[in-house]
Amino acid sequence: MAEPSGYWDSIPLDDPGLDIAAGEEFLQEVFQILLEEGVQKSTDVTQKVCDWKEPQELRELLDLELRSHGEGQEQLLQRCRDVLRLSVRTGHPRFFNQLFSGLDHHALAGRFLTETLNTSPYTYEVAPVLLLMEEQVLAKLRELVGWSSGDGIFAPGGSMSNTLAMNVARFRRFPESRSRGNWDLPRLGLFASQESHYSILKGAALLGIGTDNVHLVRTDERGKMIPGELEKEIQRVKAEGSEPLFVCATSGTTVLGAFDPLDAIADVCARHGLWLHVDAAWGGSALLSPQLRHLLAGIHRADSVTWNPHKLLMVGLQCSAFLLRDGSGLLQRCHGVGAPYLFQRDKFYDVSLDTGDKSPQCGRRADGLKLWILWKAVGSQGLARRVERAFAATRYLLEQVKRREGFQLVIENLSTSASGSSHPACGARTAPRNSGTNWERWPQPSRRR
Repeated sequence: MAEPSGYWDSIPLDDPGLDIAAGEEFLQEVFQILLEEGVQKSTDVTQKVCDWKEPQELRELLDLELRSHGEGQEQLLQRCRDVLRLSVRTGHPRFFNQLFSGLDHHALAGRFLTETLNTSPYTYEVAPVLLLMEEQVLAKLRELVGWSSGDGIFAPGGSMSNTLAMNVARFRRFPESRSRGNWDLPRLGLFASQESHYSILKGAALLGIGTDNVHLVRTDERGKMIPGELEKEIQRVKAEGSEPLFVCATSGTTVLGAFDPLDAIADVCARHGLWLHVDAAWGGSALLSPQLRHLLAGIHRADSVTWNPHKLLMVGLQCSAFLLRDGSGLLQRCHGVGAPYLFQRDKFYDVSLDTGDKSPQCGRRADGLKLWILWKAVGSQGLARRVERAFAATRYLLEQVKRREGFQLVIENLSTSASGSSHPACGARTAPRNSGTNWERWPQPSRRR
């Protein structure tokens, strides 16, 4: 279709295309709604966690259709209220469904700052403040792991951090895989416990290693990997002609909250020359507490670590650090391509601060800012108390379950992922003690209440 004559010339370039005064007025109103509906009600125990609606009803209430013409400010403000009113309040004191609950006001301020700045921390010239903050936060996290040097990057969630670990492990063993791919590599073997996060399987599929080459190692009755079983699996895989490459231990499994015995697993990895990765996505924050550090004894022997402060520390989604013991530039060599329009080597500052090429991403959120603000606000001691309070609450819950009629304690794990016979989002799943109930076959509730 031919363009109308003079169409482009008729577009005024001296008009910003925005009504700045109206936009600022709109933001003032939205901020008030956020404070009242999104913050105050979300942290008020007398409010509902969620005003649940079935999908079709919710579609009708929200009026999701996108039309040719825009709406007025009052209608848009009401839509903002509706979004908050009809969403799940994950900062509510009684939201127990996932591992990222809780709302911290300082971290939330950091998130507002991040969105306002709207930048990507790939080069110092475009994100100088945020890159220096990220450098400091990553160094502090590595220090808590027990490393005096190393490397790292923030990734979009623990699943991607775990996948980065697999990719870097493969690159270190087979540098040619970066350019030649998997076609001339031996069949690789990855190992993780039966309770490990599903991202190990997804990462193996994404990297072309294949889910059939992820070998799940038996765990004990508390969900911890059995090092002797890991040794057997490695020997079995070797006998079948595969080449073992990577072991993922878990510090804080998703369901049972188990902490794998890292020192014993590190011994096995050292014997066979395998990369040891620790998925400490939520359990890593126990490193902040002198009373809880022992749960991760041996983590300093790992080659890489995943740590998600958006879980136990209430930093807010998302904040996932991929930490590397190697400080030789391995992460850069694995992922970097040196795009000349971004990563010039002759800039007027120290180009080692241009860390974006360490990541497979180009555009990347500045996820370190909200953690830096929170850390500045409460300090390491305040963060430690936050973690200890979560563990103390779990102890309290376990004792209450033991005493309460009609509840069955399935397993006793002193972590924050307590496994009892209740479903916090859907009501209690109960049966009389000694009733012979088969808890593994107990039906899941059909809908949220």
